[in-house]
Amino acid sequence: MVSEGAAERGSRTPRAEGALKAIASGPDPGERLRRFLEQALVFAGASFAGLYTPGENPELLCLVESAGVPRTLYGVRDSYPAAGGSPVADAHRAGTPVWLGPEEFAGSAESRRVPSSGFSLAALPVHGNGGGCLLAVTERPESFDSDDRACLELIAEAVTSPVPVVAVEGEELQPGAFTLAVDTGRVEVGDDILRLFGLAPGEFDGKVETLLGLTVPEDLPSLMSVTEAGHMSIGDRELEFRVLQPAGPPRWLRLSGRLLPGGEGRPARLVGTVADASTLRPDVTDVARVQRLAAALATAGTVRDVSQAVVAALRRPLRADRIALAELENDRLVVTVLDPPEPESWPELWRLEWRTEWPDAPVRAMPTLAAALREGRASIWPAGTGDLEPALADVGPGGLAVLPLPAAGRMAGACLIGWDTPHDFGPDERALLTASAGLAGQALMRAQAFDAEHELVGMLQRQLLPRRLPKLPGAVAVARYLPSTAGLELGGDWYDVIPLPDHHVALVIGDVQGHSAAAATLMGQLRTALRAYAVEGHPPDVVVSRTNRLLVDMESDLFATCVYVDLDMEEGSAWCVRAGHLPPVLRHPDGTTQTAEVAGGPPLGVMTQADFPMSPLGLRPGTLIALTTDGLVESADADIDEGMDHFAQALAASDPAHLGLVADGLLGNARRSDDVALLLVRYDGMALRPLRESWSVWRLPEAVRHARRFTRRTLRTWGVPDDDIDGVLLIVSELVTNALVHTDGRVRLDLTLLGGRLRVAVADSSPRTPVKPTSIGWEATGGRGILLVEAMSATWGTLPVSGGKQVWSEIPLGR
Repeated sequence: MVSEGAAERGSRTPRAEGALKAIASGPDPGERLRRFLEQALVFAGASFAGLYTPGENPELLCLVESAGVPRTLYGVRDSYPAAGGSPVADAHRAGTPVWLGPEEFAGSAESRRVPSSGFSLAALPVHGNGGGCLLAVTERPESFDSDDRACLELIAEAVTSPVPVVAVEGEELQPGAFTLAVDTGRVEVGDDILRLFGLAPGEFDGKVETLLGLTVPEDLPSLMSVTEAGHMSIGDRELEFRVLQPAGPPRWLRLSGRLLPGGEGRPARLVGTVADASTLRPDVTDVARVQRLAAALATAGTVRDVSQAVVAALRRPLRADRIALAELENDRLVVTVLDPPEPESWPELWRLEWRTEWPDAPVRAMPTLAAALREGRASIWPAGTGDLEPALADVGPGGLAVLPLPAAGRMAGACLIGWDTPHDFGPDERALLTASAGLAGQALMRAQAFDAEHELVGMLQRQLLPRRLPKLPGAVAVARYLPSTAGLELGGDWYDVIPLPDHHVALVIGDVQGHSAAAATLMGQLRTALRAYAVEGHPPDVVVSRTNRLLVDMESDLFATCVYVDLDMEEGSAWCVRAGHLPPVLRHPDGTTQTAEVAGGPPLGVMTQADFPMSPLGLRPGTLIALTTDGLVESADADIDEGMDHFAQALAASDPAHLGLVADGLLGNARRSDDVALLLVRYDGMALRPLRESWSVWRLPEAVRHARRFTRRTLRTWGVPDDDIDGVLLIVSELVTNALVHTDGRVRLDLTLLGGRLRVAVADSSPRTPVKPTSIGWEATGGRGILLVEAMSATWGTLPVSGGKQVWSEIPLGR
């Protein structure tokens, strides 16, 4: 085994000295300075290294070359006043190194430029050609140890300040060269570059935007980091990107450029070359690969994003056959990305642990890997060396690299890279692996914290939403909720499906202003209030109006929008009330879509006295009702009307037979800067229409006898057998008698027959629920009615109805 472990730490200084001598004697002087700085990443554990020299203005120390992650992550400037109080200026003036640990840096003025100060800084003077300063930054908690400092001093001695390059104005460009004015975006390009982009010299308008528009959209972020002034730093830039072709796959191009600082009356310019990458020899030591990985990791929010960025950055340049990245949770390795993802491509032990999407296994099952994690350094096993357990040996029969991913003094995970055929590990590959491991470890730790907090936010949000949607007679409902990934605050979007009496269903969707715990709390209160008012039996406009008054009385600083739809399953009709929210979108059975014309009221919580008019919706069997929030249809690139049009078009192209797939497809391109709620209901119509009859019970001495006579006549008309009628009449007698004796006002008897099940409901004006007695003495003359109803019913209960109540009983017929 060839290890970068503790046994070799003492030999880092001689190895660094040998590497620097090899670079100094190399054939390419133009690459020498960059290669020198890369050694700070490899041998000194730095995550950023840069060289500052006096520029055209001797009062400024300007950054002329850098390596590692973007300098902006640490608040590093591209120039410092030579007479200022920065560590760079201090080291340059005094000629002695400046070492700042996390505590010293936190107390310096420079710490105000960065969001956190959990890193260390070293500034070492550079001699020759007017002097300068080597700046190095590390995120390791132990700062730069003695070996690191010795390596940095060797690098500072090896580095010589380059003579500033001044581009000649009006100089004729080489065929593969370009020059870009940073301030205006005007670019001059050679004929070979235009040919690579598929343009004739007379067709190009000189704008960099024209060239960017011909590239693959996924590569634009990397290109913008090179061509936009706000993202650039002095020094060389190199990356590969793809340009679209009229036919066939995109073409890979390689850009090599250098940002030249501007002077008085002359803007900063990016100069360089663009070549066909397929004709160039792949070079795993290219700093562009490390910088591209750093740029990808800087924007990776989740553990999965970090894992995919590492795999994409390493597998192609290393020509590896398989890569696995896993995060360390207690004593288990939980795999987050496998490439290739097929189980048969991995060892048998891995397949046995394939419990979910990917396997996870205890570290103790792989002792060699456990030792590498304890040591914390990259370990490499060429083909035929060492006795590896099968779980690791089968990952790389031709060679295996194990990269522990360190972060903040602990191991965040590990990356395993395997080759099937014998692989020769050169020093360049070791440098790439070491630099990548440090970057990936820090990014993985940040992503783990983000995932944990985001999961907590999502769990709290889900607790405020329905756990499951009810089964509806004559309809199917599906809902989705996506929390925002732009931050860790709770959102205020919600949905609800509320079954109501007489085969009515209330569909609700809404959005509370803002993203905070207060918005989520208010959302839960509004959802509860709407449900309570709906179950009481109020019409839609009254439900929304009362919720509005409740929100106003709560004196909250937030407002909310919502849509409330009362759907009659029997008649295929609906009434809709809209309070400042998006209207429903209807997909008709013929595939056409329509944004419902629904009169709207103001958002909830804005006005105490507000009108919320009801608008009718006509539905046919097969109609799909879609309710959503603005997070799905509104973006910075398009207004909400355009978003609603796209939403309706996507709905028209969907297959309503599979609502779950429809919902997933609609959310496929959703922005995640805002939370999204989506509610889809397909109205199919009831296969069996219920039979209904009602009777107003007058307060007469023979009222109960009249109710019994009405019930007998109705049931015989419906064909109910006489054997079932007697039990129903007893229940009717008890319920009507209770309503007449214990309440005042109007009493109504409702009979409903559907599918061999009879529902008897008696409504009165008293909100008091009948109480079932716990015990009845032999001499008692009353109190047995509810016990009789309970004994003869399959189920019974009470519902609040318009200030009163409804006592109901369901009796199966034909038993």
